[in-house]
Amino acid sequence: MSLFSKYDEPGRGIPKAPVEKKGFFKFMEIYGRRGWKLVQLNLIYLLALIPIVTFGPATAAMTKVCRNWSQERNAFVWEDFWEAFRKNFKQGFIMGLIDLLFIVGFAVAIPSYSAWAKQTEWMYIPLVICLACCIVFFMMHFYIYLMIVSTNLSLGKIIKNAFFLVSLGIKNSLWTLVVWIIIGSLVVFTFPISLFIIPFWPFSMICFAGAFNCYPVIRKYVIQPYYDARGEENPEFDYLKSDEAIFEDRGMEEPAPEKSSAKKSKPKTIS
Repeated sequence: MSLFSKYDEPGRGIPKAPVEKKGFFKFMEIYGRRGWKLVQLNLIYLLALIPIVTFGPATAAMTKVCRNWSQERNAFVWEDFWEAFRKNFKQGFIMGLIDLLFIVGFAVAIPSYSAWAKQTEWMYIPLVICLACCIVFFMMHFYIYLMIVSTNLSLGKIIKNAFFLVSLGIKNSLWTLVVWIIIGSLVVFTFPISLFIIPFWPFSMICFAGAFNCYPVIRKYVIQPYYDARGEENPEFDYLKSDEAIFEDRGMEEPAPEKSSAKKSKPKTIS
């Protein structure tokens, strides 16, 4: 709020669409409004993970809520989480199994190549390739679960799109990776103190940051082209259709006096 008020100056009034902040400032503003809700979301996510096999559907459900909040849409923590959990259960469950297979594969391959590389130098080549594939596959997840909850694409197309989106939105992908590294490092290096933080903060924070950074990339390269090809408008931008003010603020401007007439008409009543 400024020191000197401008309410006495003529202006356009209150616009329907508020002026948006950009980047980090917008992130902090939204996160500040949703901070306590994100704590609740983190707890619900861990609750949904009690049966380990629900990792995929639970991640999809948390992603749906975080996507809505990051794009300043409404979402109810409990109701929308479980609704998204049910609606995206199939794709989320299959993606969770794929994740499990890749985790086991990388967990075996990377130590094996590392040990072989110490004996034979040329084995560093497959080791580097394996590490690169691991990083790319990890970054693809910034987009996979967002597309599961935001599109009607098959899982195969979602995975394929995610591979290309990592590079198409490289800046957003790298910023999200930095967030993962920072939060992951905090949890690891403050262990066992972090055991008291894990139930309330890290998962929803990482998911929210990922949705904030990466959903605009999906909207630009996946969702918007769909509406453009059909000649339709993206309903996400309905609030931008009119820049008309709710009312016109004339400040201290006074209406001009009416000219007196010989015959006065009866005043009209506005109902």
